[in-house]
Amino acid sequence: MKRLSLAGVAGEAKLLLIGIPVLIWTMLPIYHLFLFAISPRDAAFSGNVWPEEPTLRNFQIVLNQDHYFLIHFWEQLANSLIVAIATGALTLLVATFAAFAISRLKVEGGRTVMNLALFTYFIPAAFLAVPMYRTMGIYGLLNSKWALILAMVTVASPYAIWVLKQASDKLPYELDEAAVVDGASPLQLFWMVYLPLMKPSLVAVGTYALLLAWNEYLYAFLLLSRDTEITLPVALGNFLAADDSPWELLMTTGLIYALPPAAIYYAFKRYMVSGLTAGAVKS
Repeated sequence: MKRLSLAGVAGEAKLLLIGIPVLIWTMLPIYHLFLFAISPRDAAFSGNVWPEEPTLRNFQIVLNQDHYFLIHFWEQLANSLIVAIATGALTLLVATFAAFAISRLKVEGGRTVMNLALFTYFIPAAFLAVPMYRTMGIYGLLNSKWALILAMVTVASPYAIWVLKQASDKLPYELDEAAVVDGASPLQLFWMVYLPLMKPSLVAVGTYALLLAWNEYLYAFLLLSRDTEITLPVALGNFLAADDSPWELLMTTGLIYALPPAAIYYAFKRYMVSGLTAGAVKS
């Protein structure tokens, strides 16, 4: 049996003293979200730690769209899902080919392109939102899901390229040389050597882009306006326009909206940690 030393016990105690307050601080808003969701409307602001009569009525109202703020709930949830999946897929496509070309094929000017892409992060996204709105208007994409998808791919791609490029640099080049000696073309090299080895990083980057688009509000608010086209975060913002906002329904909808990304994160948590940190330390 492993014996704990005094120093080890002190170290564990320090970790608990730091970890417990951080855990409470992190979980407190989520607990309040859940508390509102299971509270009747007249008891939502009672201040009780637990409602006297917990109810699932709020979930029933949201799922059955029984409130005028929730008439398009399922359409808006589907819009969020479509935008998130399309953004994740397109970002993955762009970043994978870009990282392969820059890291493995050593195309001329590739590193400059990557640096220019990362340079866009020096400009806050809020300042780019209006030019993006103007650009989408010129191309007639406003009020189309494609406007938000393309905008989010633009936002997510630079970081995705950087992560994949760093991970790609860690792959041994001897594998490429062996494949080329065996007569592999660049496409075969990409498909049969590169993609299988990059699987953890690809999953991590795709998940990152998907979650980024799922949580987006600013670009969705600017680029989409019709109730049947907006995503659910924008629809939730409309709750606050009322004089007497139905907070219990707002929190219930928010709780439902938080479940898919939480499930996705925990499903791919192993890949997220290893994929996003791949290449962080040179071997």
